[in-house]
Order: sequence, then structure tokens, then C-alpha cells
Amino acid sequence: MARFPEAEARLLNKRICMKCGASNAFQAKRCRRCRSKELRIKAKEGRGV
Repeated sequence: MARFPEAEARLLNKRICMKCGASNAFQAKRCRRCRSKELRIKAKEGRGV
């Protein structure tokens, strides 16, 4: 995790497009690159190995 809450919010509060992988604003309804509606919230923790 980031050291500062502001930095953490800037890095982690995003939506990721399931089709093209582009990062989008948290409030986005569609992808900025491919216009898909298939967005997910960026994972805040690692997937573990």
C-alpha cells in the first residue's frame, strides 16, 4: 500500500476495462478507449501466489 491516503486513492480508485485493459476514472460508465461497458474496479490487494 501507498504511504499517504491521497496517493493510495490516486493509484487504486480506478476502473479497468475487461476488454482492452485500459484504466478509467472511478466514475466512468464506459471505457475511454474502446467504449465498452464492461468495467471492473481495480483490485486493491494482490492475488497471492
